[in-house]
Amino acid sequence: MTSISFAHPVMPQRRRPTTLHPVALAAMLALSGAGPIAQAQTTALAAAEATPSLPPVTVSASGLQLGTSDMTTPATVLEGDELVRRREATLGETLNSEPGITSSHFGAGASRPIIRGMDGPRVKVLSDGAELHDASTISPDHAVVSEPLLATQIEVLRGPSALIYGNGAVGGVVNVLDGKVPTAVPAKGLEGSAELRANSGAREGAGAFSLTGGTGNLAVHVEGVARDAGDYRVGKGWAPEDEATRKVLGSFNRTNTGSVGLSWVGDRGYLGAAYTRQAAKYGLPGHNHSFEGCHTHGNQLHCGAHEGEEDGHDHDHGAGHGDVPVVDLRSERFDIRGELRNPFAGFSALRLRAGVTDYVHDEVEDGAVSTTFKNKAYDTRIELQHEPIAGFKGVIGLQTSQRKFSAEGEEAYVQPTVTRRTGLFALEEYRLGDWRFEAALRHDRQTARAETSDIERSHNGTSASLGAVWKFTPGYQLGASFTRASRAPSAEELYARGLHMATSTYERGDASLRSETSQNFDLSLKKTAGDTTFGVSVFRNRINNYIYGRTLDALDGLQLLQYSQADATFTGIEGQVRQRLNRNLGITLFGDTVRARIDGAGNLPRIPATRAGLRLDGNWNAWEGQVEWVQVARQNRIAAFETATPGYGMLNVGLAYNGQFSGGTPWQVYLKGTNLTDRLAYAHTSFIKNAAPLMGRNLTVGVKVAF
Repeated sequence: MTSISFAHPVMPQRRRPTTLHPVALAAMLALSGAGPIAQAQTTALAAAEATPSLPPVTVSASGLQLGTSDMTTPATVLEGDELVRRREATLGETLNSEPGITSSHFGAGASRPIIRGMDGPRVKVLSDGAELHDASTISPDHAVVSEPLLATQIEVLRGPSALIYGNGAVGGVVNVLDGKVPTAVPAKGLEGSAELRANSGAREGAGAFSLTGGTGNLAVHVEGVARDAGDYRVGKGWAPEDEATRKVLGSFNRTNTGSVGLSWVGDRGYLGAAYTRQAAKYGLPGHNHSFEGCHTHGNQLHCGAHEGEEDGHDHDHGAGHGDVPVVDLRSERFDIRGELRNPFAGFSALRLRAGVTDYVHDEVEDGAVSTTFKNKAYDTRIELQHEPIAGFKGVIGLQTSQRKFSAEGEEAYVQPTVTRRTGLFALEEYRLGDWRFEAALRHDRQTARAETSDIERSHNGTSASLGAVWKFTPGYQLGASFTRASRAPSAEELYARGLHMATSTYERGDASLRSETSQNFDLSLKKTAGDTTFGVSVFRNRINNYIYGRTLDALDGLQLLQYSQADATFTGIEGQVRQRLNRNLGITLFGDTVRARIDGAGNLPRIPATRAGLRLDGNWNAWEGQVEWVQVARQNRIAAFETATPGYGMLNVGLAYNGQFSGGTPWQVYLKGTNLTDRLAYAHTSFIKNAAPLMGRNLTVGVKVAF
């Protein structure tokens, strides 16, 4: 499942100076003061120049500032007007409509991206190249502390370039670019943007602003977002307790995010810092108090209060009884970012990323705190990009992090742990005629210690990848990559033990788990010029010792999950093709599918269903718009104790008008409608799919001004 960015044409944007990552601050301050088909290619090039070609888009997370056309595997890049149209309250929902990417969907407050059927710790979320530290990899009911309304660009990639951000990112990497640390002093002294938006499905109101100013070598940036959304309505035909309103109780989301940053900018680079604080309150639909007191007898569940009952209860629908638990989240992060160009002989750039995170969230029930999750972490990343050596150009680096995680209270199903990681990596490229070759190598060491039981487990892993892209004729390219990656088990997979009522599970870890080893092959074909553009990718990912939550027993909707290992295989195809009908209209066909199986033991749980869609886009003078139909198939390839999910179709539209004030300041008014037929739809990837269906008919209107 892979998005291919060129299917949605985007307007060229003014690019920021490229930024990357770590080295000592004092050091930075001190240092700163054609071949056998040539004739056919020439003919094709002349034809291509007379037909449309997609604008180049730089992928910051590629490690070498590559364009999407140079990537050995497909990359998704959302920026400009396309990003404005796609943005939702969470990162998962923002990317959910892109081919190959779905979301974990946990109500309105928590939703993490799922790439090619993989989620959790297998998908790394970065903030401009630095890993985010929250609690979202631990459970799908925990929010990602990234604010889409403040993003300037969102990138999704996998393959050799993704490997340099951690060998655990076997699913992929999502890199959210922002402007919290200024990289340049505004030419006119002050620049910024402001946006207001509202929707009908949750009666949401949201506003965002961004402002950068500076003089001389100093630049200051401030930004903020406020969001207030109530419980959202689902499609027609749902029969919960409150049938009249069709609202998912506890699906509200109130978020406030603010950041201030300061940078020193010179002729050869910049060095800056930023402080970001996020506060959020959102509900947990599907939470069920009747599981309190449930425990295990061997590999079976026992809930004493249920023993005398003749009929079972559908707890997934019982969330409406009593008060819905609320997550009260607070996250503070201090970032340091810098880049120094030509730091010393033989090297073209030195980059720094470092951060300290203090994350805590309380789960509040009946007005009292029931469980508190804390995550205190630091991370540092240093990259050195070297000058070409015998035709090879690349980057080497060091990354280190420490995470102290704890949970206290009724649902403290994971004991306090300290996880330390250190990684060394290298990425090299070589160009020969129409070919570009890429190789990456990374070695990681992880130690995870359970503080209560004083058990420590260490894992070492080496990962490597090879890739190539061949531009065999102008406008066409063929890419292939092979990656062998090792992923160490997370602290939760090692040490979890206890009730997790948000997901209606009793989880048991296994301290003897070994590292996973994945072997992924990806083949893609793209056409980026002419009236017809397309991209298609097929992949096969074979994972030895794959770690997953195996359901051993189920009782009245509660499942006993044992973190286990077995060999697994993921196979899939994704792609899209766009046909330009005339200078104003285009039509796109897109889709994806993935199959994930445990070898000899059936399907893996919560794997996304097959999707296909048709989109018509158009523009006329200052107007632009699109209308699309997305069909999601029934998912009946299910695991043990899992239920099938019916398919659905959704009609979505978008419309925008771009104008200018008399002084030349651009503005945009936009309207988008999703699920216009008010279809009742369920996300198979969600633990609470029946308690929290997808939103019904929803209209969003917004206005954005840039100056």
